[in-house]
Order: sequence, then structure tokens, then C-alpha cells
Amino acid sequence: MTGLIAAATSAADKRAALRTSLASESITGLPGAINPLTAKLIQEIGFEGVYISGGAFSATLGLPDIGLTTLTEVAAHSAQIARCTDLPVLVDADTGFGEPMSAARTVTVLEDAGVAGLHLEDQVNPKRCGHLDGKAIVPTDEMVRRVRAAVSARRDPNFVICARTDAAGIDGIDAAIERAKAYVDAGADLIFTEALHTRADFEKFRGAVDIPLLANMTEFGKSPLIPAQALESIGYNAVIYPVTTLRLAMGAIERGLRVIAEEGTQETLLDEMQTRSRLYELLEYERYTEFDSGVFNFTLSRSQ
Repeated sequence: MTGLIAAATSAADKRAALRTSLASESITGLPGAINPLTAKLIQEIGFEGVYISGGAFSATLGLPDIGLTTLTEVAAHSAQIARCTDLPVLVDADTGFGEPMSAARTVTVLEDAGVAGLHLEDQVNPKRCGHLDGKAIVPTDEMVRRVRAAVSARRDPNFVICARTDAAGIDGIDAAIERAKAYVDAGADLIFTEALHTRADFEKFRGAVDIPLLANMTEFGKSPLIPAQALESIGYNAVIYPVTTLRLAMGAIERGLRVIAEEGTQETLLDEMQTRSRLYELLEYERYTEFDSGVFNFTLSRSQ
């Protein structure tokens, strides 16, 4: 039964694993999972962790990334994904869903959901996608209160509190660095600077901040797509690919639906599909059958 239905690794062990990974010399890769099945694939392929993007999650609900999702929705979605993988899960918690007290509650709720950490950002609430123009950020001291509240609320000291700043695209990279230092002083374990424009920006940030750093390699945004090996050589500790799996899936779905609409059949698409046998392999279907047989294949003794 171990590892069937739910992950074999406890939430505490996953959090410890994320801490260890962030402290290692190798970069921690966290592709975005749009559902639990994607998380299982991320684990099978050998990544170090799983990321849950607020933008991807809101898109699957048919909503733009402007802070419309609730803590309850995000926590339920995150729990489903964390439950099925042995990898640590890092969650996009937007602005903490309200005031500092709300950020504190967000930490407790996501801890209970079994994830390994979250990141909070310094945008005003409601927020905007980090790679769009027109963002607005709160004063530094307000974000410091947000971070302090989050840090004070965690019960597992290994739960990672990541502070994200969107200041680089508004006030410049120097202002973003000063904010990051203030967030470190407030207790952040990991810093995420959104929408840097050049590799030199990433290098400058690494030289100025002395705790683990996270890079966002999202497509079609403001940052260049720097390979993980290059980010590791710069000194970055983690990299997320937040919306990649959603974009891959939706691109394939749209192409396939157009073929069906035009041809009236999916016959020509079969080679592009995950086969039934591969899906069952990923789901470990045979192990469920074995478990089911083991439970029901028993014989009553004469005394019973």
C-alpha cells in the first residue's frame, strides 16, 4: 500500500528535503503542475520539486491572473497535488489573500495542505501577472509586515517562506535589491525577483543578496530563458517553470480539437496522444489491482 493512493513521504520529510535541496550546490528544478497527474510525471522524470502557479491555476478555472482565486480554492488544489507526490511542493500564494493576518492564516492552511513552502509577493491586492505592465507594489514596510506575519505563523520550521518582489520592473533593480534585503531581515528563507530583463540582472541580484534565490523561467515574458545549468553557475538555488505544462497541454488540445472539427475524427492524432497503457503505467494501475486482489482474496477458517 506504500505510495499507493497517497505519497509515501510525509509532509515534514518533504519540507526537510526542500531545505536540503535549496542549500545544496545544485539548482532545484520545480516545473509547474496543473493537476496531480502532472505532478506524478514531474516526479517520475526526476525533478527536485513541484511548483503550483497561481496564474496557471486561475487559467484552468477560466479566470485571469488578477487575484480572483481564494485561499480555500488554492489550498484544496494544492492538497490534491501534494498528496500524490513524494516531491516537495512550492505554492504561489499571491499577496497572502489579504492583510498580514491573512498571510499568517495562509501559512497555516497551506501547511495543513501538506505543501513544503509558499511565496508571497509585494504587489497591491488584487495583483496582476508579474510579466504584465501596470503593476503596483505596496510600501516596503507593508510587505515586511506580510513576511513577518507569515514567518511567525508557521509551525514547522522547515516550511519555506519565499518573498517575491515585483519592484524591478517598477522602480528598478537597485530598489528591488533593497526590498529583498528588507525581506531577508524580516525572516524570508528564499527570495524571488520577478521579471528581470537580462542575465546581468540575475548576476547583480545574486551578488547583492546572500540567501537562496529563485528564478522564474516563464515563457513569453520579460526575462530571457536562461538554462538551468547557467542559472546554477550564476549561483541561483531554484528555478520554476510555472505555466509551461499548461501551455504545452493547451497548445496540443487546441490543435487536436481543430483537427477533429475539420476531419470529424481523431484518427490522425493518435500518434500525438499518451496511450492508454502509458497512462495506466503512470497511474500504477497494476498495483491498485494487486492491492484490491490482496484485500479480497482471503479464506475464512473453520472456526470463523
